[in-house]
Amino acid sequence: MVRVLSGVQPSGALHVGNYLGAIRQWAVDQYEADSFYCVVDLHGLTLDHEPADLRRRTLETAIGLFAAGLDPDVCTVFVQSHVHEHAELSWLLECTATVGELSRMIQFKEKSRGSESVRAGLLTYPVLMAADILLYDADQVPVGDDQRQHLELARNLAIRFNRRYGETFVVPEAVVPKVAARVMDMQHPERKMSKSVESPLGTLNILDTPDEIAQKVRKAVTDTDGEVRYDPEQKPGLSNLIELLSAGTGRPIEVITSSYDRYGPLKEDLATALVELLVPVKARYEELAGDEAAIESLLEKGAAKASAVASKRLRSAQQAIGLLTPPA
Repeated sequence: MVRVLSGVQPSGALHVGNYLGAIRQWAVDQYEADSFYCVVDLHGLTLDHEPADLRRRTLETAIGLFAAGLDPDVCTVFVQSHVHEHAELSWLLECTATVGELSRMIQFKEKSRGSESVRAGLLTYPVLMAADILLYDADQVPVGDDQRQHLELARNLAIRFNRRYGETFVVPEAVVPKVAARVMDMQHPERKMSKSVESPLGTLNILDTPDEIAQKVRKAVTDTDGEVRYDPEQKPGLSNLIELLSAGTGRPIEVITSSYDRYGPLKEDLATALVELLVPVKARYEELAGDEAAIESLLEKGAAKASAVASKRLRSAQQAIGLLTPPA
């Protein structure tokens, strides 16, 4: 069976981009692949944060994953920091990576631009992401379009390590969704919808009320020419809405563009589709949120399952690179 791994950072409330672009597909993949899904809280340390907020968001993100359909009896759901092998393998891979290739990462350039002081973790976190993937012999990694470069780094590090120290890691392949691979901000369609960027009207959270969703969709930025046409370059705001409607209803983009001659009805149908899509997710979230102890127990079991796999791969990497490992 193909093994799949992906993760989500607990940097804020889960939004429609997370759900349509990734998590909804994870809920399908779990029945077709040996699936590992991780709340990557260590990655969250690269951002300014309050410790209590990070703990709360980590738990809320896990609840969101279960509410969206991930079944802990079918797939493995865990918190990254609960499996110590992630940090340990990351160091071995940091000693395999180069400063040059890390400093060329587009996200590092964007997030560090204009900053006088930059966390070292912001530079090296793509290596930790590589460790997340390579620990589990993942064949496929579902990624957003903006994460392709990081997945390519993981592939390069796996190949380099294998050549230097012997065959150790599976070289993973990227899987990018055909629709909603990169859901954009409703107010700033030139940038990706984000959990960590404050955009009250631009971010559609999965726990938003129907009225909030309708308001955000109604106020979404489009353009002034009034032509319903899918053109991400010239009409990024409208094209984002068309992609969302396609992802939310299953209707092909070309069918949607031929079905509307005005923006208003398209926005109304999009709001209705999103509300209907999120009703069961919200209901399940509210049910699960009432029993945090049960969620923590599920995460503990998930970490044990993940560690059973990760410990074997870490040990083989330690032995390959020349460390004197203790008896098993």
